Amino acid sequence: MASILQSFQLGTQWPTLDPFLFCAHHLDDYPNGTVELEPDASLNSRNIGQDFDGIDGWNMYHGKNVPGFPQHPHRGFETITYVRTGVCDHSDSMGATARFGSGDTQWMTAGKGIVHCEMFPMLNRDEKNPLELFQIWLNLPAVDKMVDPYFTMLWSHDTPTVVEAGPDGQLVDVTVIAGSLASQDRADGADAVTAQAPLCGRSARAADLAIWHVSVAEDGTARRAQLAPTPTASSTPSLVHRSQSTARPSRPEQVPLSTHQRRSN
Repeated sequence: MASILQSFQLGTQWPTLDPFLFCAHHLDDYPNGTVELEPDASLNSRNIGQDFDGIDGWNMYHGKNVPGFPQHPHRGFETITYVRTGVCDHSDSMGATARFGSGDTQWMTAGKGIVHCEMFPMLNRDEKNPLELFQIWLNLPAVDKMVDPYFTMLWSHDTPTVVEAGPDGQLVDVTVIAGSLASQDRADGADAVTAQAPLCGRSARAADLAIWHVSVAEDGTARRAQLAPTPTASSTPSLVHRSQSTARPSRPEQVPLSTHQRRSN
């Protein structure tokens, strides 16, 4: 893929390119939980309300009893939250609530303004509660900045994937959260898988966006895999995470508390 603009070691926060405003990678090895869904561990050494120090491999963030990000506002952009492992509980000022995780993505358009919270409950009392998620802030074009807020759930079983074998037989697994991806074997893009951004149809921006999660072999040989964007998306601004694993998220038995799908303007 000659159009790659940059690559870098993964940290908690990524450098981003327009239209991506911000990207955070949360990787927390949470302990067993309590009946109140709190960590079954002492919080005495932590800066509660502003805990980002990674003590014992996990953070409370802005949470007091349950880790996460209590009520806070957003306006004028979108947040895309892709949960690889663990769960996230969402609630917002529209009255919507949802529990999602293990490969699910929430695509929230703040538009003219929304207040929401994102908390990470400790559901397992007999074992650890690891969490891995990515949150991306995506700038909205001027024409869409003051749209009505809404969120859309992109459930894992509806999220397309592309699996390719490299020249040495190693597997590369690409989760296509937004945009199109085709095999290099079909230069015309006829076999492309496509995930449309929720704003598609209201703004041309949505047609020129790609977000992929790439799981590769531990030896890093996936750089030789034959994957390519579709011909019409050769200049697409893309955000890609390369994970050193080919394992997909497992789906625990979870039922959303409720879902609030896309609103009509």
